[in-house]
Amino acid sequence: MKSVPKLIRRYVGIMLLSCVLLLVVNVVLLVVFTARQAPNAYPWKTAEEVADALQQTDDGRYALPEAVSLELKNSNTWAIFIDNETKQVIWQTANLPETIPLSYTVSDIASLTRGYIDGYPTFTGETDDGLIVLGYPKDSFWKHMWPSWDYKLIASLPQTALSVLAINAAIIFLIYVCTNSKLLKSIKPIVNGIQRLPMGDPVYIKEKGLLSELAMNINKASEILQSQNNQLRRKETARANWIAGVSHDIRTPLSMVMGYAGQLENDTNLSENERKKATAIRKQSERMRNLINDLNLASKLEYNMQPLVEKQENAVAIVRQVLVDFINTDIDNKFPIEWETDENISACFINADKELIKRAVSNLIQNCINHNENGCSIFVSVQTDKQDCIICIEDNGKGASDEQIEKLNNAPHYMVCDTNTTEQRHGLGLLIVKQVATSHNGTATIEHSSHGGFAVKITLPLLQEN
Repeated sequence: MKSVPKLIRRYVGIMLLSCVLLLVVNVVLLVVFTARQAPNAYPWKTAEEVADALQQTDDGRYALPEAVSLELKNSNTWAIFIDNETKQVIWQTANLPETIPLSYTVSDIASLTRGYIDGYPTFTGETDDGLIVLGYPKDSFWKHMWPSWDYKLIASLPQTALSVLAINAAIIFLIYVCTNSKLLKSIKPIVNGIQRLPMGDPVYIKEKGLLSELAMNINKASEILQSQNNQLRRKETARANWIAGVSHDIRTPLSMVMGYAGQLENDTNLSENERKKATAIRKQSERMRNLINDLNLASKLEYNMQPLVEKQENAVAIVRQVLVDFINTDIDNKFPIEWETDENISACFINADKELIKRAVSNLIQNCINHNENGCSIFVSVQTDKQDCIICIEDNGKGASDEQIEKLNNAPHYMVCDTNTTEQRHGLGLLIVKQVATSHNGTATIEHSSHGGFAVKITLPLLQEN
């Protein structure tokens, strides 16, 4: 179950990433809002500018330039000028509210400097002769009147901020775990069920929780797959049994036909023409017997009903034994066999069923004989290539076209049908060769022969030395 921890890690990663993104976004927003509020220092700067711009006229009065007065008017700001000596207002703007006092004490000045006058936020600017006070609308600014902080609090602010962030992250993690624990519990059996579906195992998941609908669909899919597998298994068993039964039932009458045909073939009382007909009957009966045997073996190999008796075998010795049997039966030397195996290769050990390997090699040699009625030379070799043992059977007969070879390599059954009813085409013999190679974790490849005819290579894994 590697997927569930991976899923959990993914969720935890998303949560941590979310926390980091939230932190970054909050810091950015704090900076933005702080930057927007930074210009709020302008009332103090404006007060200093007004103090610098305030001028005393020749008659002893004070006045502001027209531009500064217009700026104060547009912002609905009033201004007063308090004399240093008398603490009296000696100059004021025309829009001064009636509730603003015109006389101040030192404590009044200290209070308005950091706070308000009658609810108006005030800001001051200094001159040599007095103090300029600007009053802004009541709802324009909020002033912190006692801005004092404990030094230890300021010094420990980074640690405090990190502690708060850690607590927030822990709270978010706990919320995440609590809200997703049920989901994770529901995901685990579903993932297990999905992983078991391709293996053909029956799957049942309790249909409850947030993913109950998905669990129900997986259960239905498992039921359908199990039903299909059972039907296919019954069909395969019925087919294999039918082939085995038919093969068994045909053998006895076929043996009788072959026996009587043999007797007629050797009966001197019959004419030459009749004896030739008997010979044809016997040969075709032998073909039928071989075809039935091949069909039965191919069926068993296809459905894994042929038990493999595997053990360490010398492929060179097996192939040599098959060649000897064919050489002894080729009395007319119409199909000479040449051994092309390197003299240095005396043994090539594989883990194999000896009888099946002999059957595959025999089929290939017989295939060369069947398809070259005028005779041909058969070339046999056993080679080693890295971790493989290669058994090659080829001839210099009429061979096959590129299209036929491609078809034989890619066709699932190797059955080639044509109008020739007297000669067997490439059929079950090559299929059995392929099945034998596959059952030994090897391959069978059909190609052109280097001698100009037909070639088949059986590649089997070498037995690894301990």
